[in-house]
Amino acid sequence: MSLLLPRADGRVVAHTTGAPREWPRPAGPLRSRAAFAAAHVVPRVLGENVPGAPADIDWDATLAYRHRIWSYGLGVAEAMDTAQRGMGVGWPEAAELVRRSASEARSVGGTIAAGAGTDHLTGTPSLAQVLDGYREQVAVVAGAGARVILMASRALAAVARSADDYASVYGALLDEADEPVILHWLGPMFDPALSGYWGSDDVATATKTFLEIIRARPEKVDGVKVSLLDAEHETALRRELPAGVRLYTGDDFNYPDLIVGEGGEHSDALLGIFAAIYPAASAAIQALDADDPATARSILDSTKPLGRHIFEQPTFHYKTGIAFLSWLNGHQPGFSMAGGLHAGRSVPHLAEVFRLADEAGLLVDPTAAEERMRGFLAVNGVGR
Repeated sequence: MSLLLPRADGRVVAHTTGAPREWPRPAGPLRSRAAFAAAHVVPRVLGENVPGAPADIDWDATLAYRHRIWSYGLGVAEAMDTAQRGMGVGWPEAAELVRRSASEARSVGGTIAAGAGTDHLTGTPSLAQVLDGYREQVAVVAGAGARVILMASRALAAVARSADDYASVYGALLDEADEPVILHWLGPMFDPALSGYWGSDDVATATKTFLEIIRARPEKVDGVKVSLLDAEHETALRRELPAGVRLYTGDDFNYPDLIVGEGGEHSDALLGIFAAIYPAASAAIQALDADDPATARSILDSTKPLGRHIFEQPTFHYKTGIAFLSWLNGHQPGFSMAGGLHAGRSVPHLAEVFRLADEAGLLVDPTAAEERMRGFLAVNGVGR
């Protein structure tokens, strides 16, 4: 049967779902790329997950989603912006998420890294308070047994007056790190409060500061996650990193080219879109492990329209599309998000998520997904 899907231009277009695609799970660890999926959180259906309320998390569904990611050989990047840090999920919930997820990772030998930031700070903190805020969260993440990701800090962006302030805070954190950490550069398209990070709105100037911090202590940096949606910048930065420091692409637009790479150069991955396409992402890396870059590129390219759509402007609402696809696939009981952020995208936008996910072979059970889509459209007055 055809399903009538609304478009942003007001048209309603018939769509017939395709056959489900089988994505192979790896027989062993993925070898050619380090890859993390930044996973989302599932709210409790009957919880008071309204704007301004503390997140009420469905722990069973949230952790089951992480087990699916691990089963495909990918790592989980926990408590990142995909998990609504600073957008519906506060630090108390994020800390519990890190502890629970790290424990689950140990139970299956899964890889996990988790975000440490400053989102628990209130008011206008001093630079010293920002540093102490980072230390508090780093202790939780490291104590749980997860690799530390030093998230970009809204508080630091607000209080820093120069590149030297960034160098001071990050230098102290790297000096104190027991294990190499991942540095996170999140652009203002993901969070407008992070404009001017590293001390400048000019990307070239900011990059210079970023590299100086890394080069001062390369042994303390496992890698850098860069989310600027600028493939040329990422490629150039990758070549400037010290030996042994990975570049984990956070470019949810250009990830196929960056991950497959060319001329022996490539990026690893720490991506929000991988939370939606993890079966395909795993298959692509398995192809790279088999020295078959053409197949890897073909698989990733098939997901690119979905990724570009989910992450279209306003980009910080990309999480809505990831939660919607999770619901379509039966991985959560309802389409809802902490803080009421499921209202962050329009009905036509989400209808296009359905269509593009189907075309990419990412609907686990197309018939069941179509039934859920019909219900969603009916509730929203489409087709009446």
